[in-house]
Amino acid sequence: MTETLKPQDEEQLAEVVAWAAAEEQPMDVVGGGSRDALGRPPGAGFRLDVSALSGVGQYEPAELVLSAAAATPLSEVEAALSEYRQHLAFEPVDTGPLLGGAGGTLGGAVAAGLAGPRRIHSGGVRDHLLGFRAISGRGEVFKAGGRVVKNVTGFDLGKLIAGSMGTLAVMTDITLKVLPAPEETVTVLVLGADDREAVHAMTEALGSAHDVTGAAHLPAAVARHSRVGAVAGAGGAVTAIRVEGPAPSVAARAAALAALLGRHGELAELDTAPSQALWREIRDGTLLLFEDDVQVWRVSVPPSEGVRIATVVAGATEAEVYYDWGGGLVWLALPPRPDAAHDIVRRAVGGNGHATLIRAPAQVRAAVPVFEPPPPPLAALSARVKDAFDPARVLNRGRMYADL
Repeated sequence: MTETLKPQDEEQLAEVVAWAAAEEQPMDVVGGGSRDALGRPPGAGFRLDVSALSGVGQYEPAELVLSAAAATPLSEVEAALSEYRQHLAFEPVDTGPLLGGAGGTLGGAVAAGLAGPRRIHSGGVRDHLLGFRAISGRGEVFKAGGRVVKNVTGFDLGKLIAGSMGTLAVMTDITLKVLPAPEETVTVLVLGADDREAVHAMTEALGSAHDVTGAAHLPAAVARHSRVGAVAGAGGAVTAIRVEGPAPSVAARAAALAALLGRHGELAELDTAPSQALWREIRDGTLLLFEDDVQVWRVSVPPSEGVRIATVVAGATEAEVYYDWGGGLVWLALPPRPDAAHDIVRRAVGGNGHATLIRAPAQVRAAVPVFEPPPPPLAALSARVKDAFDPARVLNRGRMYADL
């Protein structure tokens, strides 16, 4: 039976982790619980609940910097930012709807490292992480970075922490760069293009001078599951190109994109509210929830490889697919299989990117590699990094790889 430990502050948290290291007792670290089903399933005898470390701390809208405790719900952070018309520009993915969990936390968003459609324009999670405080697997408190970029010195540990799934340290406080939220959003829709034609259209849009902040393609089978009427009712595939900013600029750029992309298919347009709804669906993978037991992969590859990989996997598994990041992020939904078709997916990727199994039952995630298996030199380097932060392997042991 798993025992839950719930420290109330950073000092207690350090004491608990130091005890676990001394006793070599592995612990599953959890904040809001929205990502419990992401990664290999937990199996430690202790559950380290850090949800008490919550609350927005220093927020300086004029300086575009926000600090908050790691277990602060993302909804609370976003509410604080919205008062000043600011946002997290990397669009953190909300895995709650896809994985059946509660709303996510700020620490969970950084630990998972999953950025949304705007990544191609504004960068990923690690590009917005200015600094953090954390407890190492030894129970030692340390900090990295600062509140402004020019004060960030030494090793850029944020690059290691972002995406580490809590296997290196337990974050207690996080400082992020925030940006002004767009005044308006317009999405230009190209209707009826096949996958390859859509990638050409997205590449053309992203290569233009029109400051595109999102480019995605929904084949007909996926588009019809959208809750946005103009997308679900399009009667075919939908390619979405997003522009954001001041109203006059958005209108001018949307018109220019329409003129540029008209040769790829019939055009339509979404204004701000339906645009935001559509991009949330694209961001969170909820377009693929058309069956309760569907298994979901998220595959990051060069945009030129996306259609080939999707075609290979779909041909072997009857997967449904859609594309984000201009074709560089492929979402795959597969009928349930005991191995999640991981050999098929990884052979299709063939070293040209990495594939992550986002959604599958615990027994499947325990049996197959959830994250892209690293080549031996990189695996050895990862082990040395883990030894430096958590030599007793007490933090989220096995969450990413069985031997780490």
